[in-house]
Amino acid sequence: MSERSGTGFPLCVQGRELLAADLRWLKGLIDSHPDWNRSRLSRHIATEWNWRNEAGQLKDIAARTLLRKLEGRGLLVLPARQTSPPHSARAKRVIEPVLHATDPITASLAEVGPVRLAGVEDRATRALFAHLLHAYHYLSYSRPVGENLGFVIEDRWQRPLGCLLFGAAAWKVAARDRFIGWDRAARTRNLPLVANNMRFLILPWVRVEHLASHVLGQAARQLSARWEEKYGHPIHLLETFVECGRFRGTAYAAANWIRLGRTTGRSRNDVEHRLQGPRKEVYCYPLHRRWRHLLKD
Repeated sequence: MSERSGTGFPLCVQGRELLAADLRWLKGLIDSHPDWNRSRLSRHIATEWNWRNEAGQLKDIAARTLLRKLEGRGLLVLPARQTSPPHSARAKRVIEPVLHATDPITASLAEVGPVRLAGVEDRATRALFAHLLHAYHYLSYSRPVGENLGFVIEDRWQRPLGCLLFGAAAWKVAARDRFIGWDRAARTRNLPLVANNMRFLILPWVRVEHLASHVLGQAARQLSARWEEKYGHPIHLLETFVECGRFRGTAYAAANWIRLGRTTGRSRNDVEHRLQGPRKEVYCYPLHRRWRHLLKD
């Protein structure tokens, strides 16, 4: 009997297909190294599987997430989480306030332009970016896991106007998956070629007509090249989720993003269908004229 015919296999976890032999190997690794913490296990797994992104960077964070998901399904038991002492690096990850001007900016787009998307690369820009999202975005901010690109939106005088954050695409979205027309295997292969606009913030004291759609247009023109420069592969499709009742999605519509429908309101972790969250409108924006072919290939 092949492993594929066993109950529950193959499993698709964190974009990888696992057979029963893979699960046995993981359990054996954990059992044979009781002194290893989760980080060391993750690095070893990513190395053994040669699990890397297109830029050749080891995907140990993805391996750690895979282990947590398997433990959540009751398929293995991980070492206990290490507790951090009060003055550890983890304790220092508190988002510190950053002084910045909050004077009202009321002007036309031409008056504040050219508007620039400043990459979150140096320490000062990272601190400002984190603070602005933490202080002014309704979802706050925590450092994203996996591939991501953040931008501070600046005017011609380098005053901050807002922030944009793109990260990993949602694993499974019915409306998006129908729109693309890919099967499960193609989605597993090509999901890294889709990026999720996780945060979009125009600061509350900024009143510049058409700014939001203008910024989305800039991002659509620049994102794939910037992503390939950082991670070694392009992006062919953007997605985002607009919470119904809170926002109308006007900026996305004005920037020609395509509305695909609504989510069910359940999170990816709601395997028993008991949790009901806010429903969201799904929007997508293709970045390549052959995007559908490239994502289904």
